[in-house]
Amino acid sequence: MLFKFKSRATADLIMLEPNGRRVLEIIGKNPDDAHGIVTAEQIPAAIAALEAAVRADDAARTAPADDEEGADDEGQGTQRDPVSLRQRAAPFIDMLRRSAAEAHDVVW
Repeated sequence: MLFKFKSRATADLIMLEPNGRRVLEIIGKNPDDAHGIVTAEQIPAAIAALEAAVRADDAARTAPADDEEGADDEGQGTQRDPVSLRQRAAPFIDMLRRSAAEAHDVVW
């Protein structure tokens, strides 16, 4: 499944299902809804929530990993997603900012 975000202020933004689901959960929207809306009034709070989640993800990525914890049978630790939340959320945050500047909603 794909999430296709639309706004009159920007081009469409397409995200794969796991990434779109995570972004929607962060901003407090139900990812199980086939269609939804982030109103222009809700955008500042959505941006703040995403930026806070990005900071938390960055901090978790820079924290030293415990070598004992998360090791699998082959002696390797758990693998992190090589693409950070900062990278995945950046296009959506840009869409939200542009939409807020022009007072347009974002829908999916």
